[in-house]
Amino acid sequence: MLGQAPEDAFANPSIERDVLTSWERFLSGSNSTRQQIVRSAITDSWQRCQKSDVDYRRGQAPMPIRDDKLQRLLDKRNRLVQAGASTMSLARDYLLETGTVMVLTDADGIVLRLEGDTKLALRDAVEKTHLLPGSNWSETTCGTNAIGTALQTGQPIQVHATEHFCSGIHRWTCSACVIRDPIDGAVIGVIDISGLSSSYGRPALALAISAAARIEAQLLQMELDARYRLLDQCFWMLPPSDRHHAVLFDSAGRPFKASGEMSQIMRDLGAPGCQSGFPHLGSRDDQLFGASRPAWIKEEWLKPVVQGGEHLGTVMVAPKPAPSGKLLSAARGESQAFANTVYSSPKMHNVVETCRRVGISAAPVLLLGETGVGKEVFAHGLHAVSPRRSGPFIAVNCGCASRELLASELFGYVDGAFTGARRGGVAGKIEAAARGTLFLDEIGELPLDLQPMLLRALENGEISRIGETAVRKVDFRLVAATNRDLQAEVDAQRFRKDLFYRLAVVPVGIPPLRERCEDIPLLVDHFIAQAAARYGLSDRRFAPEALAQLQRHDWPGNVRELRNLVESLMLTSNGELIEPSDLPDAIRGTERTSEHNPGLSLAEASERDLIARTLRSCNGNVTATAAALGLAKSTVYAKLHRYDIRFELRSKW
Repeated sequence: MLGQAPEDAFANPSIERDVLTSWERFLSGSNSTRQQIVRSAITDSWQRCQKSDVDYRRGQAPMPIRDDKLQRLLDKRNRLVQAGASTMSLARDYLLETGTVMVLTDADGIVLRLEGDTKLALRDAVEKTHLLPGSNWSETTCGTNAIGTALQTGQPIQVHATEHFCSGIHRWTCSACVIRDPIDGAVIGVIDISGLSSSYGRPALALAISAAARIEAQLLQMELDARYRLLDQCFWMLPPSDRHHAVLFDSAGRPFKASGEMSQIMRDLGAPGCQSGFPHLGSRDDQLFGASRPAWIKEEWLKPVVQGGEHLGTVMVAPKPAPSGKLLSAARGESQAFANTVYSSPKMHNVVETCRRVGISAAPVLLLGETGVGKEVFAHGLHAVSPRRSGPFIAVNCGCASRELLASELFGYVDGAFTGARRGGVAGKIEAAARGTLFLDEIGELPLDLQPMLLRALENGEISRIGETAVRKVDFRLVAATNRDLQAEVDAQRFRKDLFYRLAVVPVGIPPLRERCEDIPLLVDHFIAQAAARYGLSDRRFAPEALAQLQRHDWPGNVRELRNLVESLMLTSNGELIEPSDLPDAIRGTERTSEHNPGLSLAEASERDLIARTLRSCNGNVTATAAALGLAKSTVYAKLHRYDIRFELRSKW
């Protein structure tokens, strides 16, 4: 889209009568030279409206969508609404007494939110004109107006009074600027300042442009934060890179990180030669259903990553072709199986050796351990040493979806099983794990009514998709994991006893980090190397006194907490050597912890410090803090009260 001269964006109220005369001549079919006083952006819009058969007598937008339909739209556009929330909230206060409102729309011109002056006269005009959430203000619907014309041209614009194509809207003045996706530049919405024509002012367009830029900056921050959290979540699920290709897609389905050259990955996976660039999986709204997935990307390679109910993106893990057309040897598979497991302690050695022995069988394995000990790393290792290593590794988190979504994800569904079901039906993850391994994380969260269906699959190798009566044979190896005491869950009748005994054929307990503190120096070196490679940092090392204090810490978040701490110190500390003074208060020793947090144990002080640091990094946003910690918001509020943690938000304006 070619740019426009700045003056072309502004209206000129002094020629309002001349514009009206030109508009009347335009409708009558006259090509009078008088019409040349009207800006080309406006006359071009009038011509588009005429071609689209817009009724020039229209005085309002169509009736807005309401209730459930509007809520579904807001949910679908949640990213844009969330990014614009602070800007719209400020408009509520600062547009009072100005006779104007600020309007946020999506890329279709449908109003998502409206804030500003609430005086009776303007409120009545807004309602009469249907400038309301759920109303459509595209150019093809309401004629020339700032929202619709900005969407058509991609340029900021003011439309004043008689410049509107529809006569019933001549009493309005509006200024709008498009909002673009900060990653790919696609238009995703509009911010508009509207009021009755007497409220006209050139600064309104500058305000719209500034507000759009602010929202785009917020969108960029949200996207970068989501990508970082996606990388953090995927750390534990990526298999050894010598046997698999890995590609990360953001929540809009755009590839942004890969384990190698994208072009080489495409060739290895059999992409057509005419394919230019790695494909997108589709928008954030249809990605989970693979609406835009090319045929050469298999559905079982894709795993959505969800954190706290937010879809962060998708990880694709696909097997590399074997060298010279031959399969990798079993010996090599075994040697690489636990390559991502860093340890020297006898406890971890025993766990790894147990997994090597049981991995070659088809028996279910139940991995037990606290959050952050690396249960998924062991699940990948069990798959790599098994005879099914050439088959898929399919992971499902039983605690990150509703009962209905989890049922369809595990067992699949047939055509017409429910509203929104994909035509032809979809195979579930159990079927996708055929001749491979199914990893069910947080198995203790599996709803009680789905447990008999899983037990049937384990006992008889049979499932039925949702909505069908036919039986399908399945062949998979199950590895499950939990941080819960499943025996206690059975006693409380929250977990079926028969499923528990079927899962616990081979229980493997993974020790927490505090029980293998001799592994901490090795893990620190490993995480330093990873952080240096990921962020392009120079090599660092910990002073012996700092390492000693790390070994005295309780590590309630286990290996994941240690990794996050090492990454944080790599990014924020100065100098080649990381000293004890660089460590957070809770890790510097029990004396300092007691001084700052009297009455708290070391574990409690560590938790307090972790929550406080996370709250600061989220700028005091409790919802974002809860998502980052993987806790419920109510739990975070309770801990903030318990630990007397306070944080004062600072205005970004």
